[in-house]
Amino acid sequence: MEGIIEITEILDGRQKREIAREILEALPDWFGIPEARETYIADSEGQTFFAAFQEGSPKGFLCLKETGRDTVELAVMGVRREFHRRGIGSMLFQAAKEQARKEKYSFLQVKTVEMGHYQEYDATNRFYLSLGFREFEVFPTLWDEGNPCQIYVMSLS
Repeated sequence: MEGIIEITEILDGRQKREIAREILEALPDWFGIPEARETYIADSEGQTFFAAFQEGSPKGFLCLKETGRDTVELAVMGVRREFHRRGIGSMLFQAAKEQARKEKYSFLQVKTVEMGHYQEYDATNRFYLSLGFREFEVFPTLWDEGNPCQIYVMSLS
């Protein structure tokens, strides 16, 4: 991997939307439903947002949103496919986890498609498990029957 990866918290809403759009549009296997992708992009403006840059160019990002007084959710995360398995997702996650702890949240959660339905999402599930997330519950019809929602949680204490 050429160049150093820098993780930066982004505060400007327009910049958040631009980075989210650039990364999510480059990941159609995960973010191929236009309406869902546009919601992630729009929502990113009001969320805690970390981006990974290499030589000034965004390679990935992660957003956190509060879902309860004690819980924050990893709302959306994307890393350009050519940068997968290079530690960028883990670096983004560590920055987000530190921020969640600093803000005194007790739990971190993430939702994804249950293991065993799509190869891409199986890799995503393995990634979340490798970070220390644990299975919490599956909601078979939260999204739709073809995409059962797996919720993972992590204690921050």
